[in-house]
Amino acid sequence: APRGSAALVEVADAAVEHYQLGYSTHPPHVLFDEVRGARAVLSGPLGDPADPATGRDLRRAAGWLSALLGNLAHHLGDATGARAHLAHAAATGHSLDEQRLAAWAHGALAMVSNSGGDHTHALAHAERGSALAQGPLQRAQLLAWAQLPALAALGRESDADLVLAEADDALDSATEQPGRFGYDRAEHLVHLAEAHLLLSRPRRAADAADESLTTKQDGTPGWVAASLLRSLADASRDPGQAAARALTSLDPPPVPSRRPASPAAPYVPGAAPGTNRSPCYRPPASPGW
Repeated sequence: APRGSAALVEVADAAVEHYQLGYSTHPPHVLFDEVRGARAVLSGPLGDPADPATGRDLRRAAGWLSALLGNLAHHLGDATGARAHLAHAAATGHSLDEQRLAAWAHGALAMVSNSGGDHTHALAHAERGSALAQGPLQRAQLLAWAQLPALAALGRESDADLVLAEADDALDSATEQPGRFGYDRAEHLVHLAEAHLLLSRPRRAADAADESLTTKQDGTPGWVAASLLRSLADASRDPGQAAARALTSLDPPPVPSRRPASPAAPYVPGAAPGTNRSPCYRPPASPGW
């Protein structure tokens, strides 16, 4: 096996960047195999790094690849695989004191638990991730993507409102660009819409979804997510219109180019794990739906 070197670290980091940027443009099963192969390439060099700093950097890159694999496994409906990959990513982040990686991995573990209906464990992961978040943008992400849906699903309305307000404040104060495995306002609004639906607030859910829709081109993954949530918000008031909107969302017009999607797929109340997204909606671990 080749020896771990600074050049290999550069290649590994480029691979992470490439896969997260191309996440929403490739079928998840194809991307999963490619990312798994990239991580396997690092197994030999990880055992023979040129120096301790290079070994650390290779482990960090492998940790982010594991995070991607966990996210992909979740979107492929493999909850067990998702937990295994994400737990490895979180452990790598903790062992290297890479708090951004550990925070994101705990948030993704909360996403998996929320999707499976295990909101108590989801909340534990979300709180751990929020405590590790680096900067206001990632803190807003962990609060709204991971912690808020768990609290809302558990019916803890007052706690959910406190977290929602804290997430809004964090996002408003953020000066960072979304960057790798990042977050933006459009995704934030989708998570607010999800939470309002879980808390039986369809009007507020519709408002949040509508605002998210104004920032997205028709047919993009983020547009699909917000449109489906808007349909759910309309379901009790006008089921016919809601059904028509949902069908349109599931068969959107072609999009010439897509920006990479964000890590957090919307949690659709009552949907079985792996069935709460349209075929064209594959949110990845990166910003900017």
